[in-house]
Amino acid sequence: MKSNAMLMPAVWGGLVFGVPSSLPFVQFCCCLWVVLGGMMAAYVLQANSSEPILVGDGALVGFLAGLVGAVVAVILSQVLSPWVEPIQRAFTRQMLQRAIDMSPNVPPGVREAMDNIDQPTTFSIVRTLFNLVLLLVIGAIFGTLGGLLGAVMFKKKSVAQAT
Repeated sequence: MKSNAMLMPAVWGGLVFGVPSSLPFVQFCCCLWVVLGGMMAAYVLQANSSEPILVGDGALVGFLAGLVGAVVAVILSQVLSPWVEPIQRAFTRQMLQRAIDMSPNVPPGVREAMDNIDQPTTFSIVRTLFNLVLLLVIGAIFGTLGGLLGAVMFKKKSVAQAT
């Protein structure tokens, strides 16, 4: 199959992976979003093709969707960071405060560490690059898996198989 035909399915699959992966609280289902993105890419590829797609085509478009989704997730998380980080810090502080309140023997350093949670984090290129590499690896593996699953699940029956 032509690589041009895989571009838009990979973008759609990448968006299915990248957008939720950049949002707080739903990003923890990261591998689920990647697999769904790969499946979406295979679905769109099959919908745009009159012939049944090959399993290898589904794997390739899922792989590409994983790579696109990783880039989308990192860019969106950087854009949303000023609004998301204060919410995440407040949530983390609240959860830790509950845990400390329930524990009778809390070491003294824990309360000091909790005070540092409220400090905003600075933009770190190293942290961003680490996240990008991590998401590229996860996207490549699980996107390929999702593309394989999607190719098997959404494969059209050929004219020879239908008769």
